[in-house]
Amino acid sequence: MKMKTTLSLVAAAAVALLSFGVMAQEKSRAEVKEEGKAAAKSGTAGEAGTAATATPKPKSTKARSDVKAEAAAAEKAGIPAGEQAAKTAKPQSTKARADVKAETKAATKEGIPAGEQMQKK
Repeated sequence: MKMKTTLSLVAAAAVALLSFGVMAQEKSRAEVKEEGKAAAKSGTAGEAGTAATATPKPKSTKARSDVKAEAAAAEKAGIPAGEQAAKTAKPQSTKARADVKAETKAATKEGIPAGEQMQKK
């Protein structure tokens, strides 16, 4: 008796899940394609249609020669050029390479993984 009830419940659940998928599909593929073509003709296409036809906006409104002149002036004044200099600039160490190597070797002997000896200080 229990097996019959279990099988009935499983069958009912499967039918419910399958029928939900069929009911969820409102439009056929052909209808969706026609709507897309009509939207493309009228210029009101969704994200996919506008992404292909949209032109990318320029990053700057200045002329290239003006930007180059500003960069050259900043370079002469000793000012790093724009945000790129801040992103790429690495902090300079004041220690000699031999000292750093000696510290790393000592930390390795103590069992401290590489890179963690700086965090302890």
